[in-house]
Amino acid sequence: MIADSSIHCRVTSDTKALVRRLAEREGTTESALLKRLLDGALRAASLGDTPAPAARERLSRDSRLHVRLERGDWGLLRERADSRGMAVATYVYFLVRAHLRGGAPLPKAEYLALKRSVTELATIGRNLNQIARAMNQGARPALPGRQEVAAMIRVAEGLRDHFRELLSANEHAWRTDAEASR
Repeated sequence: MIADSSIHCRVTSDTKALVRRLAEREGTTESALLKRLLDGALRAASLGDTPAPAARERLSRDSRLHVRLERGDWGLLRERADSRGMAVATYVYFLVRAHLRGGAPLPKAEYLALKRSVTELATIGRNLNQIARAMNQGARPALPGRQEVAAMIRVAEGLRDHFRELLSANEHAWRTDAEASR
């Protein structure tokens, strides 16, 4: 059933503030909260002709969401999106998805690049370990020497650890952004 009518009423500023606080606490809008309260009151009054809540319609992949922001929020949103090199809508998409699914997204291209880098570093590390093992068993390669191989292993492990920390910091940043927006 499509909602095509509205109900208007005047309330005191204290009541309005209370509704706003309750809506914020429940993570919804004032309008959605009032609609839910009105539906509940009508059902509780046992009016036989009160329609049951409409079943949610299936959304297509192209479904859109329109959001009104307070004055200062748009600037903050643009800053955070710009700091990640993302369009505002893309940033909001990732933020909502992170909140709903508990993930910590990097934009797909950056995430895949980091994953490939970690995989490559692991491969380099395995190859260097094989060289080191051969050298420890008495093989005499011309170059690199033991010290060079050990230094390369340390570099590869350091880069791997750095990438892991970068991924963890990204996850923490998304969690912080989501918590700050509550």
